[in-house]
Amino acid sequence: MSLAVVFIYLAVVLILGVLSHKLFRHTGEDYFVASRTINWFILLMTLFGTNMTAFSILGASGEAYHRGIGVFALMASSSAIVVPCVFLFIGTRLWRLGKRFGYVTQVQYFRDRWESDGLGLLLFIIFVLLLIPYLLIGVMGGGGTLATLTDGKIPQWIGGLLICAVVLSYVTYSGMRGTAWVNTFQTLVFMTLGGITFFVITHRMGGLSNAISKVDLDLLIQAEHIKPLELLTYLCVPLCVGMFPHIFSHFLTAKDVGSFRYAIILYPLCIAIVWIPSVLLGILGNVDVPGLEGSQANNVLIQMISIHAPGVLAGFLGAGVFAAIMSSLDSQSLAIGSMFTHDIIGHYRREAFSEKQRVWVGRLFVTGVLCVTYLISLIATPSIFRLAIWSFTGFSGLFPIVVAALFWRRSTKSGVFAAIISVVVLWLYFFLSNWQTPGYSVGGTGVMPVAVLIAVSSIILVAVSLFTKPPSSQTLEKFFDSEEGGKR
Repeated sequence: MSLAVVFIYLAVVLILGVLSHKLFRHTGEDYFVASRTINWFILLMTLFGTNMTAFSILGASGEAYHRGIGVFALMASSSAIVVPCVFLFIGTRLWRLGKRFGYVTQVQYFRDRWESDGLGLLLFIIFVLLLIPYLLIGVMGGGGTLATLTDGKIPQWIGGLLICAVVLSYVTYSGMRGTAWVNTFQTLVFMTLGGITFFVITHRMGGLSNAISKVDLDLLIQAEHIKPLELLTYLCVPLCVGMFPHIFSHFLTAKDVGSFRYAIILYPLCIAIVWIPSVLLGILGNVDVPGLEGSQANNVLIQMISIHAPGVLAGFLGAGVFAAIMSSLDSQSLAIGSMFTHDIIGHYRREAFSEKQRVWVGRLFVTGVLCVTYLISLIATPSIFRLAIWSFTGFSGLFPIVVAALFWRRSTKSGVFAAIISVVVLWLYFFLSNWQTPGYSVGGTGVMPVAVLIAVSSIILVAVSLFTKPPSSQTLEKFFDSEEGGKR
């Protein structure tokens, strides 16, 4: 019965995505940014749902299984503080620029801001490479969920294939509008079912107090598993939101700048609704399914659902996990398709590029990206939480670029190039170091590599910019003087 419920849910998602096609305006702008007409509620749901991947549901519970209550402080509380600030200071400004100049991707903006085709191409390559691990989180999480719910009768590769097929169908058919509608529905589903999951499981365990009393006390004490400097430098990780291509795309869909108000105010509440149950259930998993090692803990939540809520209810709760997974996978794949269409084909193609061609190129590239991601998922086995953190680390290291673009007139393309190279080199160094030493921190101090990436890239960007030629006065006037004049 649980499997039937999951399939019914996937069918509902598919139907909703297809129905949204009726509002499709058959233009490139509508396919990629929904003609910039999304209202405040859908904007809130899509921004939140797109960030809440399998990382937040499966990854958070899996990491809490091993490291305890401090996992909530690592990402949830830091995100609740940092992400709304990014929406306020970065998102609203990017929306204005996108509206004024018709931008659809980040690369278009950065290319114009620093007058460099080469910079645009380099950023496109890096964005795609960093998004692949993030896409893998969804595919691997979906496959693992279905395999666990069916006791292995449906292997992980089939679950991953099913997720990719459903997402591919509504994304390629309905574009951003369909993605936004489906994201809103799925965000409401996983927020609601997450709360139900927490209530049902703790009730079956004799109540929250009784269940907590059976947990090893060490897991309820943050200091035993997380160093203070690690906790502090995790504040840098949510800055990745300012550089995510899929979040940039959702910024541009807003009907007006006032739509951001609710996302800024309500985002912390949404974080609490999702993360508190996920982390607590991960800790309680030590009572029901002790002895899980490494990435085995990724599915601890699904195992607990199977133990305490078998049958139809397990299917509903499993559907909630699928909702969290697909609400990110669709936006990420569409963002990559948008970048390829506008930043590669549309930019370098000399012949006229019709609206219909733009849509079809985007569809084909989305298909290719999901196929490649699925194939990689068949051989990838790392922890969902750690896989996500390394993707976030790369994007966070690039955050000084968007800050310089928006707020520092004197920043130059040479400074940005140097900053990007520093991020790539340091990211590779730290990734290889972590591969050899699990739980790696800089010098064993607890400092996360992301803090070093941000600091170094910022210093290099400033230093190189001060000794190189700034953009032309026409470009500076376009992005700064005209905006200041408009505000006056």
